[in-house]
Amino acid sequence: MSIEVRNVSKTFGRYTALRNVNLRVDNGELVALLGPSGSGKTTLLRIVAGLEIPDPAVDSAVIVAGEEITVGNASNRRVGFVFQHYALFRHMTVFENVAFGLRVRPRAARPDEARIRNRVGELLQLIQLDGLAHRYPAQLSGGQRQRVALARALAIEPKVLLLDEPFGALDAKVRQELRRWLRRLHDEIHVTSVLVTHDQDEALEVADRIVVMNQARIEQTGTPEEVFHNPASEFVMEFLGQVNLFHGRMEAGKAVVEPQESGASAARIFVRPFDLEIYRDPTGTAPLRAKVTRVQSAGPSVKVELVGVDQQTILVEITHDRLRDLGLKKDDEVFVNPREAKVFLDDYSI
Repeated sequence: MSIEVRNVSKTFGRYTALRNVNLRVDNGELVALLGPSGSGKTTLLRIVAGLEIPDPAVDSAVIVAGEEITVGNASNRRVGFVFQHYALFRHMTVFENVAFGLRVRPRAARPDEARIRNRVGELLQLIQLDGLAHRYPAQLSGGQRQRVALARALAIEPKVLLLDEPFGALDAKVRQELRRWLRRLHDEIHVTSVLVTHDQDEALEVADRIVVMNQARIEQTGTPEEVFHNPASEFVMEFLGQVNLFHGRMEAGKAVVEPQESGASAARIFVRPFDLEIYRDPTGTAPLRAKVTRVQSAGPSVKVELVGVDQQTILVEITHDRLRDLGLKKDDEVFVNPREAKVFLDDYSI
């Protein structure tokens, strides 16, 4: 079931939460809405769910599976919604929590008890909790509770599944496990899904496409590879992971990390830490001189902090083999050269 949002705006008093947003989610896609707090991603999700109504406009519409539902009743939308804080009924068992959406349907649409039991049993197997059907939420871990919340949302066989920062309240290790599990689950059931998150790693790992939002607008839409390697704006570049920013100028079509000269185009040069190389001796064109201030070797890569001649902090990631070759220690003088860079000028990027 596809989702289409056309020219949707939303204001709360004098605050603008969304400004002329357009978005399409294709059938079976998992799309992540990624952005900082206040960027409008949760408001957009709530409008699709029917929990908020967009500002009235002639050309504004929310369409699910070809049907306009802009002002329809939220209970009739067949939307599964998973919140950050589970929202499970504490006095109900796991089984009854999952069955809740089926039991409260109007009598004419309500399945019989045998079908409810079969449906709940299938879902508990799907979320790998079929042995815990008679436990209460307080007897479950945070990760297990979130899987129950997801099963409850799926029980009504929703047209679309909406997830509002579902793993935000969990610790880092459980979040990693659950997002891998969610991706496998989505590959199995193929329900059209929209995930709200401010966690870049989560969006890059789970989503088919990422919608980067900022200040009530969409900055960029694309695959994880597209938004990470080909950011459309400085905001997207800086928001998706660590990055070094150098100021310089354009010379013969190339960016040079130097103070801007008269008549030259100002350039803002962004380089990811893993796209910087460290050398003991100057090499390449206009290498940057720097001093080592910290070497952090715990983990799969080595993080090196440097300070440039202008006192700018420079972050570099290198391999453990490269660290052994260089023999770096604090206060060593080194030279840095970028392998790749993204350059933004006042009027375009290259």
